[in-house]
Amino acid sequence: MDWNIEQNRDATESGWREGATPSVWATHQQDLGAIERQARLRRLQPRSGTDFSSNDYLALSGSARLRDSVAAALARGVPIGSGGSRLLRGNDPEHETLETEAAAFFGSETALFFASGYAANTALLATLPQRGDLVVHDALVHASAHEGMRLGRAETRAATHNDAEAVDTVITQWRATGATGRPWIAVESLYSMDGDRAPLDDLLAVATRHDAMLLIDEAHATGVFGPDGRGLAAALEGRETVITLRTCGKALGSEGALVCGPAVARDFLVNRARGFIFSTAPSPLMASAVREGLRILADEPARRSRLAALIAHAERVLAPCGVTPTGSQILPLLIGDDAATMRVAAAVQAAGFDIRGIRPPTVPAGTARLRISLTLNVDEAAIDRLAETLREILP
Repeated sequence: MDWNIEQNRDATESGWREGATPSVWATHQQDLGAIERQARLRRLQPRSGTDFSSNDYLALSGSARLRDSVAAALARGVPIGSGGSRLLRGNDPEHETLETEAAAFFGSETALFFASGYAANTALLATLPQRGDLVVHDALVHASAHEGMRLGRAETRAATHNDAEAVDTVITQWRATGATGRPWIAVESLYSMDGDRAPLDDLLAVATRHDAMLLIDEAHATGVFGPDGRGLAAALEGRETVITLRTCGKALGSEGALVCGPAVARDFLVNRARGFIFSTAPSPLMASAVREGLRILADEPARRSRLAALIAHAERVLAPCGVTPTGSQILPLLIGDDAATMRVAAAVQAAGFDIRGIRPPTVPAGTARLRISLTLNVDEAAIDRLAETLREILP
């Protein structure tokens, strides 16, 4: 057998073996070995057990109404693939109809559809802030925002999590150096790993005081909070200085992301965002599915009410297990140590619950946790069983 094949098999099945003869992949395998020794090696896992890990908050991904809408779209000739970028032949009527309907639903001047939230967030921060500007970002903002800032031309500085005064101080100190550009404030409205909310009104006041732009990632709030599920930033939508990002693969049950904001921002992204210009357009079929998802948000408020009831129940029965109440569908159980977190996660999974361990660098060092995600795919009885299991497993 070829040595490299056998050696790679060993590395895949057992981790990197110290002292093995180096191959073309030696550096990568050594890096993987270092990650594994820190108990941070990631592996893909099949779906298994009761869903306490997905972002399918309203259980729309498998809903009959969404399935029927996709079938109807196929029947009327909506294509599965777009065939090219939006600036070539990939601009399907479904894309434009979705954007028009989404802007009306959320109350923004315009909307622009991207293939994913990661792509949209990266494009926003890589493209809109200009050289000489400053991006002040929450310390716990999404990795996609960090990627956009890395690709962009503006200065970047972190501010203490959920601290509007800290954002104000960073901008004030930046101005004191003689900087004349525009500040951009990048936050999430609901944080994906902690489940807590940003002080949006206070941040808007800071943005107004400093003539700054406010970028709000509504990925985990869209569909769950606000009137008709329009998110925690619904009252701020439509302002010239506010841009929101609303992913479609979480509570909306499908795929993609919508950037909502002023027409000039949309036009600038279409002309300057490389991730938009040079990417094949999202599936027109997915655009059609998102349209139906928005209609479901407006038509079926009982889904949000039901999820709110599950959140209240989970906070009551899981708090004695050490789960942090957040008032949202995201409930962290902080453990701290990476290896201990993965041992607890494995035990919970073996008991039939799909809950994943979250470790650095996704979360700060020393804050490894179980991320418990509540969706309409579970009920109170499943939450009660989870609480009983945690009491048995945790020390």
